[in-house]
Amino acid sequence: MQARYDDDIWEAVPPDSGTPPAHLARFVRGLAPARDALDLGCGDGRLTRELSAERLTAADVSGVALERARERLRAVSLVQLGLDAPLPFADTSFDLVLCAETLEHVRDVQGLLSEARRVLRPGGTLVLTTPAHGRATAARALILGWERVLDPLSPHLRFFTRGSLRRLTTQMGFEVRSLERERGTLLLMATR
Repeated sequence: MQARYDDDIWEAVPPDSGTPPAHLARFVRGLAPARDALDLGCGDGRLTRELSAERLTAADVSGVALERARERLRAVSLVQLGLDAPLPFADTSFDLVLCAETLEHVRDVQGLLSEARRVLRPGGTLVLTTPAHGRATAARALILGWERVLDPLSPHLRFFTRGSLRRLTTQMGFEVRSLERERGTLLLMATR
């Protein structure tokens, strides 16, 4: 099934939207090199190229995003995913799964994390980044009102706090190794 909604979002993003945020690029560059890595929700590949892996797979539901990634990434396997479909990879295929700035856009978060766990090798690493919400978001909403804080036209479907992200990943069978907040972003590393 084609992800027209996601394609529409990517068509609205300028093709050369610059470099990824410095804190995200630094976080991804700081990951240990992997033998087999998957960038799940790779978008246009700006963060994918920061990963260090012998074999790298980049996957997304948006064909528009993958065409842009194809221009940025050489020697990377690009895979278009079906919307809400199982990942088209064998069990225990990857040492590392990166899911950067993706989880907040996903309808079936449990399904995605279950699939990420399935394709990770035992002891493999799940890396998630997502916008951070919490007391500051609640305070802004109290002062400004929810309608001015949470944009109804935003493509974000989910909003995570440090606690809710930790609970979710733990409930999905991961062991959280680190969970930091930097520049409004939650940065999580967990193992299978």
